[in-house]
Amino acid sequence: MPIIRVEMFPGRTRDQKRELVKELTESFVNTCGGPAASVTVVLTDVEKEDWGSGGELCIDKFPD
Repeated sequence: MPIIRVEMFPGRTRDQKRELVKELTESFVNTCGGPAASVTVVLTDVEKEDWGSGGELCIDKFPD
């Protein structure tokens, strides 16, 4: 059972997340084969203050 994990900043709508899950699943099946029902996609929203990149918090690098 393949699992695709996506960690991203919050702010996407439910419809955007729905489309992302659909597209990721279809892409996996088209590339690797297998039934779509076997693909699991886990979306995790991570606040910028809880994500660091290049030695800095992302909230400092990418303020709103």
